[in-house]
Amino acid sequence: MSVHRRLAGLHRPLTVFAGAMVVLALVSATGLVVDDRVVAGAPNWSKPLKFSVSFVAFSLSLAWMLSLLPRLRRAGWWAGTVVVATSAIEMVVITGQAVRGKRSHFNQETPFDAALFDLMGATIVILWTATLVLAVLLFRAPLADRASTWAIRLSTVLTLAGTGIGFLMTQPQPGQERGVSRTVGAHTVGAPDGGPGMPLTGWSTTGGDLRIPHFVGMHALQLLPLVALVLLGLAPRFAPLRDDRVRLRMVLVAASAYAAVLALLTWQALRGQPLIHPDGATLGAASLVLVGTAVTTWAVLRGPRGRGRTGHDTSRSGPSRHGDSPVPAPAHPSTEPEHAA
Repeated sequence: MSVHRRLAGLHRPLTVFAGAMVVLALVSATGLVVDDRVVAGAPNWSKPLKFSVSFVAFSLSLAWMLSLLPRLRRAGWWAGTVVVATSAIEMVVITGQAVRGKRSHFNQETPFDAALFDLMGATIVILWTATLVLAVLLFRAPLADRASTWAIRLSTVLTLAGTGIGFLMTQPQPGQERGVSRTVGAHTVGAPDGGPGMPLTGWSTTGGDLRIPHFVGMHALQLLPLVALVLLGLAPRFAPLRDDRVRLRMVLVAASAYAAVLALLTWQALRGQPLIHPDGATLGAASLVLVGTAVTTWAVLRGPRGRGRTGHDTSRSGPSRHGDSPVPAPAHPSTEPEHAA
């Protein structure tokens, strides 16, 4: 299929929104250079920059996944469009507050600031629900070979979990009171927001930071499908991976390891522990995840099918039972319904 037809099959609102976020990222990067204001201990334009870059990856990933749906495309189009609308509202608030030199999150300084944060909270709930709908649609449809199908499905589940961690940040922290405090909620656990942070990310180096598992969970949407694509690319050179059952098991191992890391990072943050200063319990749990993943990976690759003695070679044989390529052609030239073109 030509590149033009593949691009035409992408969800148009999500693709356009991703392009807008690229422009906003450039504007925000310029703002970091020319605007020396600091808000909550971070450069004023750092939040619009980080959010815009994140939304580029998020939107393009969803647009690609929706192009793979062989059916229920109209429902997917509407759910994707809701994601765009709510994300756009959030970015308007974040950027507008940056222009004003105000913090966008947890701000209760004035009724106007509080209303803006409440608006963002409502849009996030709607965005999470729309993403849940997309996850259900992706679970109901065979998308590609089994490994790619399950990589896409499980990545949406982990993304929902990562997004849901954001709701923990909105809870009042010790000493905060709704209707009284100037801020209600925080990224950091066990230390005030705006303290010493890691380069680039700004993640706290003195307390736990819920932005870390939030970030890791959301970007499962890119990393797990990438694992499936890498396994497929290695199949011609590595005999065990020619069996689609082995690739499927490798994807399941990767998803399990990812979920364990996400849980570990959340646990660490909630205990008020900085990412770069893990204690013995955190290091012990991390070691268990590492060893468990390594042993399971070895077992999958060394099993009877992993040694290539049984099973079919999907790199040489005909179509798998769920399709004839890892990225099947869209059923229609566009993901939009006819009346919305």
